[in-house]
Amino acid sequence: QKIDFKMELGRGGITVTSTAKKTLSFDEWQKLCDSVHISKEDLNKLVMNYLVVEGYKDAAEKFKLESGIDPGKDKKAIEERMQIREAIQKGDIELGIDLVNDLNPQILDTNPKLYFHLQQQRLIELIRHGKINEALLFAQEELAPHGEENQQFLEDLEKTMALLIFEDTSKSPLASLLHPSHRQLTASELNASILSSLSHVDDAKLPVLVKILRWGQGLLSEKMNFPKINQLSSGDTDMADATPSSSS
Repeated sequence: QKIDFKMELGRGGITVTSTAKKTLSFDEWQKLCDSVHISKEDLNKLVMNYLVVEGYKDAAEKFKLESGIDPGKDKKAIEERMQIREAIQKGDIELGIDLVNDLNPQILDTNPKLYFHLQQQRLIELIRHGKINEALLFAQEELAPHGEENQQFLEDLEKTMALLIFEDTSKSPLASLLHPSHRQLTASELNASILSSLSHVDDAKLPVLVKILRWGQGLLSEKMNFPKINQLSSGDTDMADATPSSSS
């Protein structure tokens, strides 16, 4: 067991007390985990919920075939959201905006920040494809007016335009704007707004459970040592505070 010492300063002087933190070995911890039953169907529903909420159309369709889990009742709404996300992730921002306006024009009319980010992504796509003159004109006509009204928009516009300084944009310190993950970020922001407009829950359940897991591990580690999960993708545990055999 790991011994922790606690010192307190009082009127009678310094008092030193020791507290023993219980340590669970990997085998003991694994036994406790195995005693908790979670059905495969529940796990599959969590995965499907994540794919549907986040708008991963192809993945959701494949997972339906593999698991037999239905994506939900409102298939038309799901299909529309997935089409919009697919368009953004492919870089066809104009199509994505058109599809959103067909679904509900108020989504963009009432969210200037989201609309600016979509227009910014359009500018990024023009720069990506080397359409410099078109990019300059688009920035001047569509984005600059928004920058005059909002300091953050202006800073984001300046950062995007800075990509033009570099002949090889991959060497720019702002090259992350051209990474597919930036499209993903824009698509996720749009998807959340669409869900909100439909009065649906914005967040998928799986990421929420991951946050609860991290919070729970932190809370439990204050009272005992145990194998903590430090790599969620692989399930690898941190054995620094746990021994392979039972503690004495």
